[in-house]
Amino acid sequence: MTSTADTNQTTIADRVAQFQQGMAGQLPDDVVSAFSAEQAQLRAAGLPAGAAGPSGPIPDADLLDVRGEPTTLAESVAGRSAVVVLYRGAWCPYCNLTLRAYQEELVPQLAERDVALVAISPQKPDGSLSTREINELSFIVLSDPGNQIAAGLGVLTAPGEAARAAQRDLGLDLAEVNADGTHGLPMPTVAIVDRTGTIRWIDVHPDYTTRTEVADIVDALNVLE
Repeated sequence: MTSTADTNQTTIADRVAQFQQGMAGQLPDDVVSAFSAEQAQLRAAGLPAGAAGPSGPIPDADLLDVRGEPTTLAESVAGRSAVVVLYRGAWCPYCNLTLRAYQEELVPQLAERDVALVAISPQKPDGSLSTREINELSFIVLSDPGNQIAAGLGVLTAPGEAARAAQRDLGLDLAEVNADGTHGLPMPTVAIVDRTGTIRWIDVHPDYTTRTEVADIVDALNVLE
């Protein structure tokens, strides 16, 4: 997609390529093979047939804020338009580099428009953030126990046994990390939601190693204005 945004920005695809280059040779071959096979399967399967498109309402649910307090998406955005990001969890390096790019390059542009950035994962709040770190967050971070929003959008998935075994080899057990004790994960998704809670634009990535670029979000916002 051609973007009218700043072409000097480092794209998320560039960041992913740099990360993958840096990780080359650091993981066991069987782990790399398991993840590569999973990514190939996700790309081949493509977008789920029931995935939500624009014009419908975004699902809401009983969520938890970064302090572990009950909230909802509607309460969190407080009547503002929002860019809603579904991500896998803080354990996912692709999610971390994407959210870092959004914080550095997208949040300032959203602030000029009074648009909230909301990042939602199924991971339980772990209490690891200090009060200072919480107060310094430049976007809203929420936990969705049970992946209710991902399920409502039709983008809920789960890694197969080979990928779960590879994750365990790296010290990750999704059943312990996820708030509901399951292995469910959202496909990485970005939705632009207006003040009424209606989805105006949505981008879903079945392959979790690819993500929605900042420029594409900004271009979509420009078109919708």
